[in-house]
Order: sequence, then structure tokens, then C-alpha cells
Amino acid sequence: MKSLQHRLPLLVTVLLAAAALFHGPIHQPAGYHDFADQTLRFGVPHFCDVTSNLGFALAALWGWIKLAPLRAHPELRCGWAGYRLFLAGLLLTAFGSSWYHLAPDNASLVWDRLPIALACAGLLAGVWGDVRRRESGKLVSWLALGAVLSVAWWYFTDLVGNGGNGGNGDLRPYLLLQLLPILLIPLWQWIYRMPGADRLAFGSALAIYVVAKFAELGDHEIAAALGPITGHTLKHLLATAAAALIVGRLVFRVAGRVQPGLRICADACPPAPPSARNACR
Repeated sequence: MKSLQHRLPLLVTVLLAAAALFHGPIHQPAGYHDFADQTLRFGVPHFCDVTSNLGFALAALWGWIKLAPLRAHPELRCGWAGYRLFLAGLLLTAFGSSWYHLAPDNASLVWDRLPIALACAGLLAGVWGDVRRRESGKLVSWLALGAVLSVAWWYFTDLVGNGGNGGNGDLRPYLLLQLLPILLIPLWQWIYRMPGADRLAFGSALAIYVVAKFAELGDHEIAAALGPITGHTLKHLLATAAAALIVGRLVFRVAGRVQPGLRICADACPPAPPSARNACR
């Protein structure tokens, strides 16, 4: 029988979903598209908000180059399906967010929010696979579907509720998907006694992401204080740092030989191919 602490993640998820259900629709703030960055440079409108997305692409490419060849490594194999979606979401965020900030409106915002939702889903599944030592492929499929539906729910409830003028869409599923990694990942890593370095890296990254969300809320206030650096630009830079911290920890995990005490190939995941088994010796 599972202990109470092993049931905590499910309990947290159910309570959050119930709270969202009873709270009622959460709408996008009025004037959401009115960003502080109004610079025009080299013919690019909202230059800082657009170009600050480059970091997401760099973090994603770094992760793919370093991790994909070692996806059968015992320290990566169980969570790889999730981390692969996380990296894909980061790369797509660089393009989707840049596209949105060129001419902000609800139609282009779909392509900003969708990859962010996919990245959150991938990170959840990746860490779940890590801590449970189980393949994350099936969970990735369900969470990816949930990510797509969360953005679709917001967009279509907005179309139905406000004649396409924006402002009445229901953001609850989308916000829930962003909140769950912040709460569940540290909880999972504590319950399953993940190494301290993992807990520090992931916890720090999630904390930085929370700060990034607050920076987003203070877009105009931060712009008034920092000049060319607006709150939304700062959000992109901080979120990039958070993503890079996670990618860096995963890269460090698989960079060297497996040390005593680390998980080895004989675990709950399906057997690795011979090349991966040789790496575990």
C-alpha cells in the first residue's frame, strides 16, 4: 500500500483542479497586449520582446545536441520522452513568442501559449519518469494532448464568449498546467529522494520562473525603472535562465561515468540496447 506521502502529488492535483472548477472562469486581463516595449529597431517592432526569445532556441538546441545522442543513458532514459517534448516546446516557444510579439493579438497568442504548454507538459512527464523510474512515453502523450486542449479551450471560449474581440476566454486549464510543475516537481523529488543536486537545480529553475511571471505582471513598472529592459523582456530572459539551468543539470548528469549510488540500467524501464548497457559497466 502506498504511503500517504506518495499520494500527496495526486491529492495536490485534485485539490488544484477542484479549486479551479469552483473558482469559475479566469479571464485574460484587459489590455493584455499593451506591452511596454514599443521600440522599433532594424524594422522589427517590439524589438526587445521579440529578440529576447532567442535564448529559448539556444537552450533547446544545446539540450538536443548534448542529450539526444545519450538518450539511452540510465540517468536519462526513463524521462527522455518528456524531456524531448520539453526541448521541442522551448524551441517552438522561441518562434511562437517571437511571432506573437511582432503583432500582439489573440490569434497570434495561440502560437505563443501552445509551445509553453507543451514545454510544461514535457517537463512534468520527464521528471515523473526520472523519479518513478518508469518510461514517460504514455504520460507524455496524455499531457501533450492536455496542453493542446488547454490552449484550445481558452481560445474557443474567448471566441464564443466575446464575439472574437478577446477578453472572455477561460484560462483555467492553461494556468493549471503551468502551476503543476512548480508544485509537483519539488514534491516528487522530495518523496522519491532524488539527489540533492537535482533538487537544487530544478527547484532554483522553478523559483526563477516564478520570479519571471511576477516580472511579466510588472511590465510597465519595470520599464519605467530600467529603461529599455521591460518587465516582459525580463520575463523572457529569466525564463531562459530557468530552462538553461534544467538543461544544464541534465547535461551534467550524463556527461561522465555512472558513479556508485546512482541509478543503473537494471531498473523499471525497459532494457537498454547493448551500447547503453556497456556504458553502465
